[in-house]
Amino acid sequence: MLAMSDRIERLFAGCRKENRAAFIPYICAGDPNLSRTAELAIALEKAGADLLELGIPFSDPLADGIVNQLAAERALESGATVNGVLDCVRNIRARLEMPIVLYTYLNPIFQFGLAEFHRAAAAAGVDGLLILDWPPEEDSLDTDAIVHIRLIAPTTPTDRIATIAKKARGFIYYVSREGVTGARESVTRSVHERLAAIRQHTDLPIAVGFGISDEKQAGTVARWADGVVVGSAIVDRIGKVGDSADIADQISKFVSPIAAAVHKARR
Repeated sequence: MLAMSDRIERLFAGCRKENRAAFIPYICAGDPNLSRTAELAIALEKAGADLLELGIPFSDPLADGIVNQLAAERALESGATVNGVLDCVRNIRARLEMPIVLYTYLNPIFQFGLAEFHRAAAAAGVDGLLILDWPPEEDSLDTDAIVHIRLIAPTTPTDRIATIAKKARGFIYYVSREGVTGARESVTRSVHERLAAIRQHTDLPIAVGFGISDEKQAGTVARWADGVVVGSAIVDRIGKVGDSADIADQISKFVSPIAAAVHKARR
C-alpha cells in the first residue's frame, strides 16, 4: 500500500504525464447506507474515478444545496456516524488504492477531537481533508499524515489566494461559482481565467467543483483544470435509485461517460 502522502501526489503526476485531468466523484457516506457506500466506491473506481471525495454527513451543511442536504439527512437516518464513516473508509482502502478525501465541516471532527480524528482518519487510510468552514489562519494542526485541501472561491481576493495557497497541500479546490453545491445548466466562462490567476501563486494541482453536472460540462472544465469534481448529479441519482441491489451498477453506468469525457478532453 502507498503512503498516504504519496497517493494524491502520484495521481496528479500520472495525470500530467498522460496529459489529462483527474475525475473526482463526490458521494455522501451512509447514503443510502455505509455498506452501499463501499460498493459505490468500488464501482466508481471501475467507472473511471481517480480520487474519491467522500462526505461525512452533518446535520447543518451550510455550503451544500438541497440535493446534498437530503443525502446527509438520509445518511444520518441510516445510522451513519463519524466512526462508521472511518470504518467504511477502512473497508474501501482494503480493496482500493484510489486516494480518498473526506469532505466535512469542522463541528463533527471537533466533537470527535481534532488530533484524535486526524490519527483515526490516517489509520483508516484517508489521504486528505476538505473542511468547508476551517480557515487556514485557524489551522495550526500538524497534519503530516493527512493533507488539508484548501478552497478558493470566485470572490477570493488576490492577496488571500496567496495566503490560502501557502497553507495548501495535495491540491487546491476551486469553487466554480458563488453559492452552494448543486447541478447547473452551464459552466461559468470565468473558470479558465480564475485558474490562471490561482496558478500564479501555487504549483499545486487545481480541481474544480460545484455545479458540474454532465459529461459536456465536465469535458469543458477538464481542458483547463487538473481535476474535475462531480457531486450533486451523482448524489441526486443515488437518491432516486435508493437502497437497491443494483445501485452500484446504475451509478457506474451514469458516471462512466462523465469520467470518459474528463479523461479524453485534451486529446
